[in-house]
Amino acid sequence: MPKMKTHRGAAKRFRKTGSGRIKRAKAFHSHLLGGKTSKRKRNLRKSTLVSKSDTKRIANLIPYK
Repeated sequence: MPKMKTHRGAAKRFRKTGSGRIKRAKAFHSHLLGGKTSKRKRNLRKSTLVSKSDTKRIANLIPYK
């Protein structure tokens, strides 16, 4: 059976952690920042984990990462 291909769009957006969970960046931090509070923008900088319901689907897109 041939190797699976990595979904390149997903590979740029997600990383696997040491324990196998999947990290992602938060949305809403690219533009229209004037109306957002400093606290909100600061919290949007931090990464977070993908929800449990989406983890399996995204793991299939990045099999070798």
